[in-house]
Formats: sequence, C-alpha cells, structure tokens
Amino acid sequence: MEAPGLAKAAAADTDPQGAVEDTPDGAPALCPSPGAPSPEPPAYRLQDFDTLATVGTGTFGRVHLVKEKTTEHFFALKVMSIPDVIRLKQEQHVHNEKSVLKEVSHPFLIRLFWTFHDERFLYMLMEFVPGGELFSYLRNRGRFATATGLFYSAEIICAIEYLHSKEIVYRDLKPENILLDRDGHIKLTDFGFAKKLVDRFPPFFDDNPFGIYQKILGGKIDFPRHLDFSAKDLIKKLLVVDRTKRLGNMKPPIVPKISGDGDTSNFETYPENHWNAAPPVPEKDLEIFKNF
Repeated sequence: MEAPGLAKAAAADTDPQGAVEDTPDGAPALCPSPGAPSPEPPAYRLQDFDTLATVGTGTFGRVHLVKEKTTEHFFALKVMSIPDVIRLKQEQHVHNEKSVLKEVSHPFLIRLFWTFHDERFLYMLMEFVPGGELFSYLRNRGRFATATGLFYSAEIICAIEYLHSKEIVYRDLKPENILLDRDGHIKLTDFGFAKKLVDRFPPFFDDNPFGIYQKILGGKIDFPRHLDFSAKDLIKKLLVVDRTKRLGNMKPPIVPKISGDGDTSNFETYPENHWNAAPPVPEKDLEIFKNF
C-alpha cells in the first residue's frame, strides 16, 4: 500500500522545537517550553508516501512507518478501519484524538501533521518516534531503578501539566502509550480518550494573584488532607527552588539504539495479513467523518 506527502512539516521536524531546553547551568530544564502551533499544512495525498513496515496494531487499525518519496523523511501513518470504528462505537474517540492533537504542541507529546479519509479508512499522519514503547524496555528489564522511574515520572508530569493548562485530561496513561525519541525523552501518544478538564487546583493557589506570588516565593504548600506521604514527597521534590537539586534535572536513563531515521528495530514485528480488506462503507456512515 502506498500512503501521504510532507515537505514543510518534515523540514520543521528538523528544527528542535521539540528539543528539551537547557538551563544556564547546563542542566535540562524541569519542563521544556511548549512549541508554537504547527502551521496549517498543505494538502497531501496517500500516493506521496511509500509504506515500509507496520510498527503497531490496535483493535481497529494499525500504525505504519512511511517515507515521503520527495524528501525521504519518515513519518508514522495511523490507519483505522471505518467499519470497525463504527462497529465498536469509537467515532467520538477518533474525533477527540484529532481535535486534541491539532490543539497541542509540546516536546513530550506526539505531533499530528495531516488527516484524511476515503470510503474504507481514516488516516492520521504523525511524527515517527524511533525509540519504541517504554513498555518494551520495562518488560526487558523487569523493573526500573528508582532514579529511572523518577526521570520518566517527571517528564510525564511535564506533559500532563501542559495538557491541564489547555484544559485537557489525558485519561489513557500506560507504558504502551509512552514512546521514546532518539535521545531517550518521552512522547505521549494515543489521545482517543482525552477530554476537556473542568476542575483543577495548582499547588500554589490563592484568590489574590499577589497571594500566589507570596506562596511561590515562600515555598510553602498547604496539602489537602487526603494526600499520602508519597504524593506529598513527589510534589515537594518537583518544586525545589534550586534547579540542580530539583526532580527532573537528570539525563535520560535509556537512550535507544537507532541506526537511522527509519529504524524500526525498537518495535515489535507485525504480520502483514489481510488487514486492508475492509469493505467500503455507505455514504450515510461516511457523513460521521466528513470533517476528518
């Protein structure tokens, strides 16, 4: 199967907007700054891409590694069977994922470049993250050292904090949905269950802005009574004023072994069976995805 094209977005991918920032003392910042929203991409076509391998499968679709023929840049193409999406009543989750990914831009979140549908499939063109799933590394090691767990917890919190600032709650956090980039930093993926967040309180809260400033400078946190010791300890370590001692200022504990941009060795091998034999759906069913 051939799959779509992306010269400008691919060029933007070489710009480390998604890179983790360094502080003046050389340590990585606790939470990297969100990037600017991606510009509206030009129209793409499925035939602009060659499909090279399958790097993931799910209940109603799979993810392919594809290469754009002109620029030879690599991307991940998520292909979902429309009949299966409708049969499993997942229409809203598919729309949720698209709307959330179009709204966000952060180094620890997967990037969406383009969406499309025909009479059989829905397509989502995203960045290819070559390090594979965090789950694979956890499975191979049995368990992570404390420092390793703290590193990934800190990056996950950065990503979740950004989503909450956009009033989005993720709702599907698990090792299978955490990818590692070539430098070992995380990328959250699979946003089908994400929804708008309606209520939250940050660690430093006050009805008066100056009250918030005073609490931040004082470093005093009034914890709710229901929080246990471990939760309080984690929050305190994330809010240490000295950045060299703050949780999160660590180098990635796992740097994936990658031979090149299109290396899929960190992913499972999937059989290329008759997954693309889905029948066309009637026009009335396609109406559900007319804006996809």
